[in-house]
Amino acid sequence: MKLNLRIAGILMLVLFAAVGCKKDKDEDPEEETIPGKELFVSATSSVSLTKAQLQAQASTSGYAAFVPLLQYDVDYYKFVYNTTFNGKSIQASGTLCIPKNTPAAPALLSAQHGTMFADADAPSNFPLTFTGFELFASTGFVTVIPDYIGFGVSKDIIHPYYDMQSSGQAVVDMIKAAKYYLKAQNKAINDKLFLIGYSEGGYVTMAAQREIETNATHGLTVTAAAEGAGGYDVTGMLAKVATATTYPDPSFFALFIQNYNSLYGFNRPLTDYFKEPHASNIPQLLNGTKNSDQINAGLTLSLPALFSTTFFASLANPTAEAAFKAKVAANSFPNWYPKSATRLYHGIADENVYFETSQTTAARFIAAGSTKLTLIPFPGLNHATAILPMMGDALPWFKTL
Repeated sequence: MKLNLRIAGILMLVLFAAVGCKKDKDEDPEEETIPGKELFVSATSSVSLTKAQLQAQASTSGYAAFVPLLQYDVDYYKFVYNTTFNGKSIQASGTLCIPKNTPAAPALLSAQHGTMFADADAPSNFPLTFTGFELFASTGFVTVIPDYIGFGVSKDIIHPYYDMQSSGQAVVDMIKAAKYYLKAQNKAINDKLFLIGYSEGGYVTMAAQREIETNATHGLTVTAAAEGAGGYDVTGMLAKVATATTYPDPSFFALFIQNYNSLYGFNRPLTDYFKEPHASNIPQLLNGTKNSDQINAGLTLSLPALFSTTFFASLANPTAEAAFKAKVAANSFPNWYPKSATRLYHGIADENVYFETSQTTAARFIAAGSTKLTLIPFPGLNHATAILPMMGDALPWFKTL
């Protein structure tokens, strides 16, 4: 009996020791308190590029003016994280770019790309694809470039094009997951957070800024945001479309309407919106294998020939398509204005995203109380030609902050 008690005592000691060791291993108090841990999934090395390689990339990709600003070698990672879409937790992806051997802890910058259609173009496919924002890391910013929901690991979801809530959430969750990963890897960053984006990326950047500024639980503060040529005033954009006869990129409307029809549960036949044969062709055109030029070639630049007669007429009728237009209005940044330093950039001759969308948005925000917002117009520049001047202004501005 004494022997059995002795054995039992030894077993109890071993058991308590094992439990104690497990607790020490699994419950690191410091790690548990790092925000974003629940969002991080993985970071897989994609490529490491030297300053010289990045300068060569810039020279051959239309960014030669920025070559003198590229100072650091960069490590690139395919980054996977958790976010929320339509009330459900999903995985999303992007690229994380970390400059090497910076003299001080760098700032974090989130860069949002313009409209894309082909799965192969997702930023997480770098270096097989290139957005241009990858160069920002070589100027001294730790840079995150979200794919957006609907691309990368979430490519089976219809991209929520011009959906304010999910667009902002996907960016913010990548920022938080990246901050966790950087801290866990002992890669220091400072407390500055910059946001930048162009075209759809301008809209998504504003959506992320709004999400951060209206939700303190994220624990983030925007230092400055640079938003270029985004269709922030979606209502105003469609109102001007109603007065046009042609449009250079009908692929935008195909993606926009297919997304709203699905995301908001309208689930109407596409013939309610588009004439044949376009209505029948759109699902195949938007299957993720084609770029914008290929999709545009399968549609028509004539708006009366693209849209159904009833739907096109409804764009100019305030009482028509009430449910659809209510969602459009809800995604046009109502009841909010930027609190942090913000610059809106737009080419006055922009034929894709009309200059008026930035003009009306800036006027509304300033009237509502925004004191740190500036609209910077580019006379004579269009959607394609305004992006470089924007970056030429935004990057030095960020550096001063």
